[in-house]
Amino acid sequence: MGIDDDLGRIALQEKALQFDSFSLDTGWALGALLQDTARQRKLGVVIDVSLFSMPVFYAALEGASPDNPHWVRRKRNTVFRFFKSSYATGLTLAKQGTDLQTKFGLPDSDYAPHGGSFPIVVKGTGCIGAVTVSGLPQRTDHDMVVEALASLLGQDLAPLKLADH
Repeated sequence: MGIDDDLGRIALQEKALQFDSFSLDTGWALGALLQDTARQRKLGVVIDVSLFSMPVFYAALEGASPDNPHWVRRKRNTVFRFFKSSYATGLTLAKQGTDLQTKFGLPDSDYAPHGGSFPIVVKGTGCIGAVTVSGLPQRTDHDMVVEALASLLGQDLAPLKLADH
């Protein structure tokens, strides 16, 4: 399984994992679901759910590092700029043999095209925010977010999962 396979599956995830509507309560429920999952699995992560207009949910769990909030901010900025998952952005750049600085003039200090941030999309409206996890390997951060979105939206996770490497 390669970059093209992952990009195809992520495109499917981004199409399937959209909301009919999204409220602050929905954002809180998404963050709480991620927090509960991380606690059950004893994962040291930072979790963030943010709309373009304001933060909705934030948690840092035992074992997270002081760097994780910065990764969250940079990954979230990447979703806010491109309206697609930070992992898809990174894979696309890798496939093209370039980076955000070279292609778009975006500094690494503010943007991170690494897995873990996923767009919050409302059908008929578009991207309104991002849900982000940081603290695990980037593919695992991405998978954790997709799992939570699928659960919250009542979607079958099996056809959405990235293939094992």
